[in-house]
Parts: sequence; C-alpha cells; structure tokens
Amino acid sequence: MKLKVYTYALPLVAVLGLASCSVDPLDLQPLSDIGGNGFYANSDEVESGVIAIYDGLQQLPLREFALTEMRSDNTRTKSSEGDWAQFQDYNVAPTNVVIGSYWADNYNVIFRANVVLANLDVVEDANAAAQFEGEAKFARALAHFNLVRAYGDVPMVDRVIIQSDTDYFDRDPVATVMSLIEADLTDAASMLPDASDMAFGRATQGAAQALLAKVHLTNSNYSAAQSLLETVINSGNYALEDDYSDVFYSEGNDEIIFAIPYLDDDAVESQDFSFEMTAGGQASGLNYLTDDFKAFMDVEDIERAAALVNPLDANETGKFISASSDVRLCGNDWIVLRLADVYLMHAEAVLAGANTTTDAGAITSYNATRERAGVTALATDGSETLTKTMLMNERRVELAFENHRLYDLIRMGVATDVLGAFATAEGHAFTATDLLLPIPQAEINVSGGALTQNPGY
Repeated sequence: MKLKVYTYALPLVAVLGLASCSVDPLDLQPLSDIGGNGFYANSDEVESGVIAIYDGLQQLPLREFALTEMRSDNTRTKSSEGDWAQFQDYNVAPTNVVIGSYWADNYNVIFRANVVLANLDVVEDANAAAQFEGEAKFARALAHFNLVRAYGDVPMVDRVIIQSDTDYFDRDPVATVMSLIEADLTDAASMLPDASDMAFGRATQGAAQALLAKVHLTNSNYSAAQSLLETVINSGNYALEDDYSDVFYSEGNDEIIFAIPYLDDDAVESQDFSFEMTAGGQASGLNYLTDDFKAFMDVEDIERAAALVNPLDANETGKFISASSDVRLCGNDWIVLRLADVYLMHAEAVLAGANTTTDAGAITSYNATRERAGVTALATDGSETLTKTMLMNERRVELAFENHRLYDLIRMGVATDVLGAFATAEGHAFTATDLLLPIPQAEINVSGGALTQNPGY
C-alpha cells in the first residue's frame, strides 16, 4: 500500500482526489492545485491533506543515512568524494546540500501536518477528526524529533506560518521542542486506532507509543519509556518474524510498527536509496560497510549476516537489495519503527542508565532478538548479567543501516568516546561538537540572522 509524492509550495496545496473504498487509501491521484483557503471544506478534503503528509514523509529517508549511519562507525562512502565524504570525515560544511534538503523536507512535513490541524473543524465525524489529528501530530512529532536530534535547537513550528511570522525564525531550546514532541505523541497515542484498524503505512496507536518511548529514553525518563514499551510488546499487534531476512524482504510483516512505503519501478512512488546502498553506481555508492563494522560482526551471527551483507559484494548492505527492473526506481520500504527495536529499548529502559542489570524482564527482551538470530542468549535466573555494552552491540547488529546507531551512541552517553576512537583509527579529527550538524547556511541567510550557527562550524 503505497504513497504518491506531491510537491506544492506555500500557500498552494495539492488537491488529492480520495479513492473509493476499493482503492488503496494511500495511492491517490492529484487532480489540480487551488488555494488552500478554498479547499478544506469537508472531511474528504481534510483526509487528502492527511495523505499529503505521508507523501512528504517519503522524502525523509532518501538521504537520511548520510546524516546518521555515515556519521557513525557503521558506514562510509564508496569514493570518499564531495559532500558525501564530509559525513564520514566529520567535516560537514554549513553549505552541504544534503543537510539543507533534510532540514527543508522535515519542515515541509511539519507544514503539511499543521495545515491539517488548522482545518479539523470541518470534519463532522468525531472519530475521523480524532484520527486525522492523531496522524498529523504523529508526523509533526516525528519531523521535529528528526530535526532536534540532528541540529539541536531548532525553530519549533506549532501552526501554519507565513513569511511575515518572523517570531518563528529563531531557534527554540531542545527542551522546548521536546515538550511539544511529547505532547503531540501523547495526543496521537490517545487518538489513533491500533494496527488492525489502519492501512499499512499510516500512523497507529502503537507507532505513537513506540516513538514516544524513544523520546522518553532520549530524555532519560526511563520509567515512562518502560511502561509504554511494555504496552506495545503486550498489545498482541506485533510479532518478531521467524526469519530475520523476512523483516526486509517480506514487506508489511507483523514486526513493522511504522514504515514509509515505496513501489518498484514507479516514477513517483519509488526511491533510490536502495540503489546507492547496493548497486551503488560505478562511482557514487553510499552507505557502504566500514571495516570496523565488518570486524565487529560475530562469526556466529550467520542468519543476520546473510541479510546485513550483500552476498555479491561484502562492502554493501543486503537489507535493501532491490527487485526493481530500473535500479534507480526501487520499492524497498523504509522501516521507522519495528518490534525488535522496541524489545531492545525495553531492555535499555530497565537498565535506566546503569552499566549492568540482572533483571529478568530486561534480559528476556534482550534475548528476543538474539534467539531469533540463533546466537547465544543470557540466562534469566539472575546468574548472568546484561551490560550496557552488550545492549549497544546487540542494537548495532540487529538495527544496522536503519539509521539508529549514531543516536543510540548519543543517547547512551558513549558517542564521544566510541566515535572519537573510530575517527582516530580512520585518520579523521572528531570533537563533541561534531555530534550536531551545522544549521544550513541558506536557512541562516533567509532568517536574516535570527538563526544562529552551532558551535564548531
């Protein structure tokens, strides 16, 4: 069930024709462009605005790996050239095209979400209005969370703004933005249906709960995170796939909590990140495995290695091998949240910032992904100990190349040490200021100086 990508500029919005009940609700055809102030007159038109949010979300994964995986010890470029090499060298310039696009794409999602939220009063059905509000707030929270983790203090945009709203041009503290994210996800979790009542690719109650739990972990609110994660685990809506590779090659499976869908060989529904990570072009390949990651892989971990590494080239990831006939029109979905991540976050929440635990619940969650992969698990009778290092290592292999590694290291308080050692081994200079990206110079220019630059840039 796929999404179409539409582009529109403030103050115009794309009018998306709603399909009949027999047609995929996320596969809509644009009919025309009209002014937004003349469009949102009924529930169907508001729902078309909701679908436009998902269209905007499709842009986010296209190069997100450069900002996350390639700034960790997991991946590198194939050629070490241009803007891409800046990520692996920890030398990202404020004029880097990729960071500018990522900033703009996330704020585009926020704009689309705010448009929906501003027009909910025309939706007469209370359940529909609540669902649309939940979907918009989930997306707005996800985009703000992406921005605050990547750039630090960023403008918090909680309504539709125009060029004259200069009060919104400067940076808000991380804590302020995180408060809005928590509020949005709390609302979304109370408004959204569970997975059984929503089309694949749309936000659900479980997605809001899982993302909110990750936000709580980021804020070191471990008890709140643990409660939410246990709710998701015990909901019965999700289950680990028996075969690790099926998580990626059998899309829409029971392990997926939230994913951004794409279609093979479709001019508007496809993506090319799979091409860059696998076929990679003759020169442009991105997100290729580092020697550090290859050395890290456990020789026992045969099942996961078969999916992590392309059998045709050990430098490429195998998670996103495309079935498309056109290598640049790939249909691999992008997984944002899945149950394996939830299990490992649960162990992290129980660990609660400590270095070790013998808690049976934490170890059971840690064991879940290891037992699925057929590697050694820990005893849950208190005779064996789960350490933070063991948990970080398990997250590294289980979630490799899914854009988690950098933020895991930051959240667990070891990023400077781990990445500093890695950078030194690679011949690069690394400082703690490299954990945040620079604010795009073009945005500083447009703001008239209201936006300030991050330290170190």
